This record gives sequence, C-alpha cells and structure tokens, in this order.
Amino acid sequence: MRNFPIMKKRGFTLIEIMTAVSVFAIVTTISMGSILTVFDVNRKSESIKTVMDNLNLSVESMAREMRFGTNYVCSPPSSFSSIPSPAICPAGGISVAFLDNLNAMVIYRKNGSTIEKSRDGGSNYISVTAPEITINDLQFYVFGALKEAGGSQRQPKVIIKIKGTAGTKQGTQTDFTVQTMVSQRQLDL
Repeated sequence: MRNFPIMKKRGFTLIEIMTAVSVFAIVTTISMGSILTVFDVNRKSESIKTVMDNLNLSVESMAREMRFGTNYVCSPPSSFSSIPSPAICPAGGISVAFLDNLNAMVIYRKNGSTIEKSRDGGSNYISVTAPEITINDLQFYVFGALKEAGGSQRQPKVIIKIKGTAGTKQGTQTDFTVQTMVSQRQLDL
C-alpha cells in the first residue's frame, strides 16, 4: 500500500473575505453614485428640452401670426384702440397689437410670468406659454410701420425679446434669452 501525502484543505480566512467584501462594497457605492448622477443629469436635460420645445412653439406661433399681420403697434395694452394704426416703437413696449389676415385685432402681452394672447381686442386673454416657463421680461420693438419723409416705406418688422427661466425645480432651472425678428409679408398701405 502506498502512502499518499495528506492534503490540507485550504480556504479563505475571515480577514480575506471581509477585505474582498469591503472593496466590493466601496466600488459598488462609487459606481452607483456615478450612475445616479448620470440619470439625474439626463432627467434634467429631458425636462429642459421639453420646456424649451414649448417655448419655441409659442415664439414660432407668435411669429407666424405676426408675419401675416398688418398695422403693428406696441404700447401698454390698455391704450390699444379697436383698430390699431401702424406706429413705430423703437424704445420697445410690453405688448404688441396688430390686425391678422382676417382683420381681427390680435394682442400679445406679458402678464405676470406668462405671455398671453387676445383675439377679441383685449377683452379675454389666453396663456401661450407653459406653466414651467417663467417670463421675466418681454419687449416688442416695431420698425418700418410708417412711411418715411420721402414717401417711401420700409418693410415693417417686429423684434421680440424674451428673458426668462425654464423649469420649476431649483436644480433643473435654466435661464434663457430669446430674440427673433418678424418681417411683415406685405407692406402697410
């Protein structure tokens, strides 16, 4: 009979297991923190994208309607007459009125922290911006709405300047400034 050497069974000691588990826990904690940060940044960017898409839609809607309008005038909303006469406004105004392509008076204004629109001469207004958008400043500038001294007339145009904040939560808010120029399709005669 042969004598085989007796093999001792070896395993991990308690200290080795605790060290491995600790290293694994630290690596997992750091990794999860990074993953949660990525998810939070993604959620913030999606929220801001949605809000800015809404603002873009509002501005494009205003610009499209103004493009086909006539008789631009900007001033405080209470001073609009039933049919606006074209007037320049190089210093800017907080609201603008014009006649749309159906000769109905349309007014855009800032009220509180929203942009509002009226299609009935200022009796009723509806909000055109989402609640997640806070408008801090809205200015309309009208140029070229009147004939010049020599009888010539430039293409009427309205410059819209909007400053505000997008987002409702403190961590997801973003400041923005949007400026666009709308030129009238036809000349006021």
